[in-house]
Amino acid sequence: MIENILLAFQAAFTPLNILVVIAGTALGIVIGALPGLSASMGVAVLIPITYGMDTVPGLIMLGAVYCGATYGGSISAVLLNTPGTPGSAATAQDGHRMTQKGLAREALTESVVASFWGGLASSIALLFLAPLLAKFSLKFGPQEKAMLGIFGLTIIASLCSKDLLKGVIGGFLGLLLACVGLDPVHGDTRFTFGTLYLTSGVALIPALIGLYSIPQVINMVVSNEKHIVSDDMLNSIGKNKFRFKEIFQYPRIYLDSSIIGVLVGILPGAGATIASFLAIDHSKKHLAKEPEEFGKGSREAVAASEAGNNGVTGGALIPMLTLGVPGNAVSAIMMGGLMIKGLYPGSELFTKQAGIVYPFIIGFLLVQFFMLIEGLFGAKWFAKIVKLPSNFLAVGIVVLTTVGAFAMANNIYDVICMFVFGILGYLLNKIGFDSTPIVLGLILGSIMEQGLAQASTITGGYGNAFLSMLSRPVCLALIALSVLSLVFPVVQNKLRARKQKK
Repeated sequence: MIENILLAFQAAFTPLNILVVIAGTALGIVIGALPGLSASMGVAVLIPITYGMDTVPGLIMLGAVYCGATYGGSISAVLLNTPGTPGSAATAQDGHRMTQKGLAREALTESVVASFWGGLASSIALLFLAPLLAKFSLKFGPQEKAMLGIFGLTIIASLCSKDLLKGVIGGFLGLLLACVGLDPVHGDTRFTFGTLYLTSGVALIPALIGLYSIPQVINMVVSNEKHIVSDDMLNSIGKNKFRFKEIFQYPRIYLDSSIIGVLVGILPGAGATIASFLAIDHSKKHLAKEPEEFGKGSREAVAASEAGNNGVTGGALIPMLTLGVPGNAVSAIMMGGLMIKGLYPGSELFTKQAGIVYPFIIGFLLVQFFMLIEGLFGAKWFAKIVKLPSNFLAVGIVVLTTVGAFAMANNIYDVICMFVFGILGYLLNKIGFDSTPIVLGLILGSIMEQGLAQASTITGGYGNAFLSMLSRPVCLALIALSVLSLVFPVVQNKLRARKQKK
């Protein structure tokens, strides 16, 4: 294997491949920064273009767009509270509040630095640990997927510890919305109200765009402020210069969040959104110096979120390359790109096709460094977006989000869905509800239901499905983590109250 890696470095460091890395990463960042234009869409659009390229540069191009788009989603999340990709929804919560404090440059810098560490960790895992981690993913059956969803929902207790009741209500609302569409077992329609559009369920990306961007637009219009931040905050954006030590500012958060991202990435169907929320929850409980600042504009939260969702990139490719089981939508599309080139996932890919797959992985590793350079160089220019007048920004956000929602499936109903969720999000925000629990419930609900439905079919009923979880080691571990996740915020709040009394 070491010999293959050394040869792969020589093959990857050619002028053509370097040019492909630079161009693909920049294109991916632009795609990710535009709301609605996800990494999966960018990779899908580029597959026909890469078909005419040589195999190694073509695959590197797809990997560069994938990584660039995953990071790029944080740009609009930080500056406009509009997640460019679903994985950056968690980043928007603290990243945009940093922008409102006049810390846009710091938030953008942290997002690219954390993205670099997350991508670097996932690339190393892809290079050295692919077979080992792929075997671990085989242990995740329907019961484990269902428990993973339940564990993800317990994060609400940590994210909404100050108003747990509203957080729980928001989570249940998200679960209710996840039930819209066809029943996974019997195929019956639920909550569709006779509308054909809703038979496939609530469109996730238009709903996410609506919940996070439209309330921001309405607030801009209602507030009558000339800019989304004050003049003092605007002037402070260009004052602070990037310092090299910022690359190593939160080493434990980078490491732990990246590992979480890699592990979540190899689990089929989990995705970057879950990884980022899990990383934030873990960092808040165990690593953060100022956990009370999470949700209020914490740089540590931005670091955890971006390291987590970028850790998924390489992790999702591990089961795809070794087992033919895509970890997410992007890796499924990339698997199609591999097969078009006559490459089929499996052990032979790392033996007979080592001259192709190893240069691709090295190119994937190289992308992370160019992503860091391009992101750091562009941070101060990205931050200038907030200097635009609010009315121009509001119109621009509406146009971009409308185009992004429509471009998902060329369906006008996706645009209507976006505005419906946007108005819902604004009304809920006005009465003190956060959008994050709703998003968690919406994303995790379908994963939980699918896992439970498959488990009940296998075991002969939902009761047997739950009982079977008690005999599966991974399920037991997830149950223990779920209990700890629920109990920890309560204990933490009591300890904090005691300290304040003293």
